[in-house]
Amino acid sequence: MTAQDVPQASQLERRLFPHDAWPERFFYDELAQAEPSVEPHRATRAYWVAEKGDRLLGYAGMMCVLPLADVQTLAVAPEAQGRGLGSHLLDLIEQEARRRGAEDLLLEVRQDNPRAQKLYLRSGFEQIHLRREYYPDGGDALIMRKRLAEPPPRVGPIGSDRRGAHE
Repeated sequence: MTAQDVPQASQLERRLFPHDAWPERFFYDELAQAEPSVEPHRATRAYWVAEKGDRLLGYAGMMCVLPLADVQTLAVAPEAQGRGLGSHLLDLIEQEARRRGAEDLLLEVRQDNPRAQKLYLRSGFEQIHLRREYYPDGGDALIMRKRLAEPPPRVGPIGSDRRGAHE
């Protein structure tokens, strides 16, 4: 995504999320924290767009501050839904999070958005929390996580856990 994409992304945002759409300036603020606006090792954001001709069909963005990455936004125009575009954008986020070394990928999704929840569940996310009244209109958010790396093994004093011990 570039600054030239922001007006169309903002328009799609308002169309899809009328009660809690990001203001247009949020997109510019996010892009200011992504490459090439900042040096690659300082970039905490990454954004993508899906286009057909000069029409923006979808966009996605992530924030990565190790060890976590967060899906900041993911949107697909209604006329382009059901064709794998959301899955593709989510895959791009996951690939970039892994490349940067994130251990977990987190997201919030409206509890009243079963279509998006289905996408995330199919992609390996699990619900880990419910945030009540998270959205401006009072809607609840499901917090979901996908593990990208195995947690390190537990370490403890010898003899504290007999599993795997040699006698």
